Amino acid sequence: MSTGVRPHPRVVLAKPGLDGHDRGVKVVGMALRDAGAEVVYLGLQQTAAQIARAAAAEDADVIGLSVLSGVHVDVARQVLAACAGEDLGDVPLVVGGTIPPADVTRLRELGVRDVFPVGTPLDDLVARIFAIAAEEVSDEQ
Repeated sequence: MSTGVRPHPRVVLAKPGLDGHDRGVKVVGMALRDAGAEVVYLGLQQTAAQIARAAAAEDADVIGLSVLSGVHVDVARQVLAACAGEDLGDVPLVVGGTIPPADVTRLRELGVRDVFPVGTPLDDLVARIFAIAAEEVSDEQ
């Protein structure tokens, strides 16, 4: 949970599970960083509990997951539960990767704030994440 107004959002990015391809999440991280975000990339094979603990320790404004393995719904459910256990229920979760259109609605119904399928333009992704972070800051005031 963010504890104050920051000039730039702090975004924690992770690759959950056994997914081993991280080029895309690194590109996203660089785009966010270049736009002024503070980016913490946790790396490959993170568990839901590790992601939630890191988000708490880093005072994350947004948590982003990159999932290419097809388990995005289950992983999102696990991370949301882990975040609730760390009292991070108000930190928005976004998910990107290989996500079929039918699963976008399922993810949002679970509580995922936004979804970025492969091919989402980087400028759009960055703008949407910054907007989500700004909404969270204004909700805290």
